Amino acid sequence: MSTMVLASPSRYVQGAGVLGSLGEHLAKIGTSPLVVADDRVWELVGSTVAESLEAAGLPVVRVGFGTYATAAAVDSLVERITTDGHDVVVGLGGGSVIDAAKAAGHLAGIRWASVPTAASSDAPCSALSVIYTEDGEFEEYRFFPSNPHLVLIDTAVVAHAPARFLVGGIGDALATWVEARAVAAGTGDTMAGGRPTATGTALARLSWELLWENALPALDAVRARVVTPALEKVVEANTLLSGLGFESGGLAAAHAIHNGLTAAPQTHGLTHGEKVNIGTLAQLVLEGAPTEEIEDFIVFTTRVGLPNTLTEVGLTPDSPELAAVAAAATAEGETIHAMPFPVSAEQVVSALKAIEGISRRVRAEAGLPEPVAYVAGH
Repeated sequence: MSTMVLASPSRYVQGAGVLGSLGEHLAKIGTSPLVVADDRVWELVGSTVAESLEAAGLPVVRVGFGTYATAAAVDSLVERITTDGHDVVVGLGGGSVIDAAKAAGHLAGIRWASVPTAASSDAPCSALSVIYTEDGEFEEYRFFPSNPHLVLIDTAVVAHAPARFLVGGIGDALATWVEARAVAAGTGDTMAGGRPTATGTALARLSWELLWENALPALDAVRARVVTPALEKVVEANTLLSGLGFESGGLAAAHAIHNGLTAAPQTHGLTHGEKVNIGTLAQLVLEGAPTEEIEDFIVFTTRVGLPNTLTEVGLTPDSPELAAVAAAATAEGETIHAMPFPVSAEQVVSALKAIEGISRRVRAEAGLPEPVAYVAGH
């Protein structure tokens, strides 16, 4: 029998106002935290974090952050941690700062905590980081022997973040079940280093079910800047369930195609989840999924505000970059090879070309808006 692995953070804390208890939770895992946050995030929540740390008797030390979790950014954090003797590093903000903090904590041999300020990806809970180049191209996955020692997400903070961040998180999380069921049907391993557990696969499916039921009212809540039960469920689906589901249920074509899309400069201004959604639809086409499932997915993701055409990510079916996207998506070691059948670069190009016409037809039939061309930096 093959080995099955389930990975999860040591503690997950979610709710409105929980950022005020960050110090109390951090004090259980360290005495000298280093908070990593960019200037904008610190301006928004820094005072709450500082008060919480001071109340718990912890020093307040914050270091800034750039745009991407690059190897150089990680090494710089390791140097700071080592020089100043920190024993826990806190990634405060989006997926890249959290990935950088995790990678630095691992290299420095200390504990790490994820404190996302938006439910924009499923990165916070996992024992891996995605490392990018300075230009935002996917470079590598880095795997760690343990998950974060703390994940804390304040839904009141999420409610005040731009709605596009939640949309991106929904795109990232919708891929989880589509990929997990493909991995379960095949023979590949998950990111946790073994075959999927029934638990990991079930959590992936629960994430999917919660999103279909709650995504639209949760987005209404964020636009009104209020916390509702629907928003709580979507935050849990995006962050915890999708995090556990992708890591212990498995990644397949959708995220590999996302990684491939980073090779096209036109896509660099898009969120992680917006690019993943293109990968999910392309995976459904690659699988020959039932027509009704594909059409329902297009209608739902259009209503959520996710792209499901090449046009919306700055490409066209004739873009020469599609070959580079497909080559990167099918590179050795990519998660597309966990699909239950072999996938070639040519098949990826064909699926990407196909989604343009499928989505345009379905959207027209459903009376939904035509795709609008995406311009990088827009």
